Amino acid sequence: MSLGNYAKGKFDMKNPDKYVGKKQPTYRSSWEWTFMNFCDTHPNIKKWSSETIGVPYFNPLKNRKAMYVPDFFVMYEDAQGNTKAEVVEIKPTKETSLKAAGKSAYNQAMAVINQCKWQAAEKWCKDQGFAFRILTENDIFHNPKKKR
Repeated sequence: MSLGNYAKGKFDMKNPDKYVGKKQPTYRSSWEWTFMNFCDTHPNIKKWSSETIGVPYFNPLKNRKAMYVPDFFVMYEDAQGNTKAEVVEIKPTKETSLKAAGKSAYNQAMAVINQCKWQAAEKWCKDQGFAFRILTENDIFHNPKKKR
């Protein structure tokens, strides 16, 4: 299904036993669909979920507390056979920093809010023994020449 220029729909899992969320995952972009497909099919991904964690943070633009719901939680086995857990957020590069936002007021606002969300998520993840990772289109589509 498509909404405007963006892909949107329910993800059909091939390996539903790996999914630990309570509801069928919904993707809001082709990037999220690509990551869901990776989680569903990669043999080293043991468990995953979509939008199942809430992290409180302070939104400076609204001057109030808010809740951040990261895109994914993933448990996987690394190359050494260790089980790792990560919280993963997928965002366009232009919303990851003020430098990347350029002159767009919307992208600048999103970058400011995202930085606050991600600082709170990093602390929350550290307290849980998880890693926190931000993936952009460059990570998902293996474009190492582009940097944030």
